[in-house]
Amino acid sequence: MRILVTGATGNVGRLVVDELLARRPDPSVVVRALTTNPAKAALPENVEGLEVVTGFIGKLSTMPAALEGVDTLYLAPHQATAKEVVQLAKQAGVQRIVALSSTNADEEAKGDPSEWTYYATEHAVLTEGEGLRWTFLRAGQFMWNLLDNAEQIKTTGEVRAAYGKAAFAPVDIADIAAVAAKVLLTDGHDGEKYPLIGSETVSKIDATRVIGEVLGREIPFIELSREEARQTYLAAGLDEYVADWLLDNDAMGVDYPQPPDFTIERLTGRPAKTFKQFVSENRAVFE
Repeated sequence: MRILVTGATGNVGRLVVDELLARRPDPSVVVRALTTNPAKAALPENVEGLEVVTGFIGKLSTMPAALEGVDTLYLAPHQATAKEVVQLAKQAGVQRIVALSSTNADEEAKGDPSEWTYYATEHAVLTEGEGLRWTFLRAGQFMWNLLDNAEQIKTTGEVRAAYGKAAFAPVDIADIAAVAAKVLLTDGHDGEKYPLIGSETVSKIDATRVIGEVLGREIPFIELSREEARQTYLAAGLDEYVADWLLDNDAMGVDYPQPPDFTIERLTGRPAKTFKQFVSENRAVFE
């Protein structure tokens, strides 16, 4: 079996390659990593079972060679060319696609197709990949997002943000990669839409408290109004659409806190990483 991992330079895709190599059950499984920059991806050299090819799913001319001889495709989200990549995969004889998506995919599906981000990939697999086996990995908010205030903490010793009670069940990308490898290497996952979120619900206020516990000092959380936070985003260079989208998402997290989920533990056999574990591993970000 040959597995093509697209986006192998990216945060998740790069870890998927490592997980596949670590879990590879026998020499018949070959991992092919697609990357725009092999040096930047820092993929291991001279490793049995690893093939490195230069290319990008956004550059369709590179895809036929990358897909040659591939049985299973790990598809990173790239809405601009998702349709064409799935078409090329089917033409190349790919039998199964495991696509990284988002817990927001169903909501996106209700909106304007021109604004689809993650659902574009799912839609492409379902419409252009008819007859192929598929699995969607619907990731939630990354734990990295809760470190957005690291610079504030380093420079002011506090966090100033709106919607402090906005609560989500964040996930570490290492857990996403572990699930991806499990699904890519084993059967029994066809037609599944796995929610990949954390096993604990964490608000912005909770996250600030946990960071303080790890650093050994109290970090105050200063609640901003929506407009104050919006102006902060705009001053940082975000456009109005992105700023409003972020604030709307946080407002939703106040009214509808995201409950935890245990799919990661069920599939990998180990608990999902907690936010405190994650902060402990990345405390250098704050120092």
